[in-house]
Amino acid sequence: MGQLTASKETLKPDPKYGSLLASKFINCLMWNGKKSVAEKVFYKALDLVGEKIKDVPPLEVFTQAVENVKPNIEVRSRRVGGASYQVPMQVNKNRQQSLAVRWIITSCREKKGRPMYEKLAAELIAAYNREGAAMTKRENVHRMAEANKAFAHFAW
Repeated sequence: MGQLTASKETLKPDPKYGSLLASKFINCLMWNGKKSVAEKVFYKALDLVGEKIKDVPPLEVFTQAVENVKPNIEVRSRRVGGASYQVPMQVNKNRQQSLAVRWIITSCREKKGRPMYEKLAAELIAAYNREGAAMTKRENVHRMAEANKAFAHFAW
């Protein structure tokens, strides 16, 4: 039985930057198995980032953007005696990364009217500067966790 998802062992660094994170991001960006299209979008976005932010290499901007969006804590539903509680819990490293990547891509896809690489570049720059839709999502998740701190004792 073969593995369906690109697991950590089979993930190869991306061809241009040799970064595993970039490779993962491209895989998440990809639709209908069209990796070459996803790569073009990603690299064009990073080129655009390079034009807009001169003093920092584009890959560093990308890495820092993902780093900034990673949530430390999230709420999970937990049933206790017939009632569902939103219990705040720590997020493990892999989930932090996949959530950050997912939020960045989703916030790009929600914007309309521009090519994907432009939206992606704009979102990465925004996340790098700790703003934008993906950062807002992170803030909301943290706010939810903060609001439900009273139920922290239900964490298992």
